[in-house]
Amino acid sequence: MDKIHIGIIGGSGLYDMADVTDRQDVTLTTPFGEPSGPYLVGTLRGQRVAFLARHGAGHRILPSDINFRANIFGMKLLGVEYILSASAVGSLKEEYKPLDIVIPDQFFDRTKGRPSTFFGRGVAAHVGFAHPFCRVLSGLVCQSGRRAGATVHDRGTYLCMEGPQFSTLAESRLYRTWGMDIIGMTNLQEAKLAREAEICYTTIALVTDYDCWHPDHDSVTVDMVVSTLMQNAETAQEIIAGVVSQLPYARACECASALKYALLTRPDAMSDQVKKDLAPLIGKYVEVSS
Repeated sequence: MDKIHIGIIGGSGLYDMADVTDRQDVTLTTPFGEPSGPYLVGTLRGQRVAFLARHGAGHRILPSDINFRANIFGMKLLGVEYILSASAVGSLKEEYKPLDIVIPDQFFDRTKGRPSTFFGRGVAAHVGFAHPFCRVLSGLVCQSGRRAGATVHDRGTYLCMEGPQFSTLAESRLYRTWGMDIIGMTNLQEAKLAREAEICYTTIALVTDYDCWHPDHDSVTVDMVVSTLMQNAETAQEIIAGVVSQLPYARACECASALKYALLTRPDAMSDQVKKDLAPLIGKYVEVSS
């Protein structure tokens, strides 16, 4: 199979990419278990892409139960160097309105013990994460969003909560005092793992509601979220297609070499099995015996 250059992860409301042609389902097994489902591999705007529905077919996987490590590792096995992620978020600021799109530049973690590293098992690595999104990729997404006619905000802090329940009113009000901009349940682990895998990553955050802090949105419902998502799912697909046709093959961003100075464990102190398991990630820095 040809190397897949670009990965797309669809969240709530984005379960397929209608314009992908030459479709083929690819099922992968990883050292971290099974991904959310088969990867839809095909062609979009002349580029080979792999699409994965984050919550699985029929939206059956809760945010806390997503196997983020398998999902991102599978992208690495396919050869992916760029991941475009789309997800539903609530707004914590008046100016970020439902149907707006936010391209966040920061994260704040409120999850509880989700696996978010490929390392351990005798291998220590610490990648830089001060700037958690690829600035090159985010810039292209912003440009594509504006060409598509969307209202795009080019920065913001994404607070990642555990869920699956929505926020209490007290929590929502507190997050606003902290200066948080949007709130969701999924993207932080993806971004951390993509950085460890040296994959460029960004998020197209689709604002569905004002969370419960807003007097007109004090009871967020699934119906409210889904109704709004259906309206901007087509916009999200247009944005992604616009980015796919512009991505450079040569990467000069920090994402492409994130592991270069991050591995602390001496190669001779790593077990052969762990080296083999992690070969797609560490193979260019550590000799792995066949």
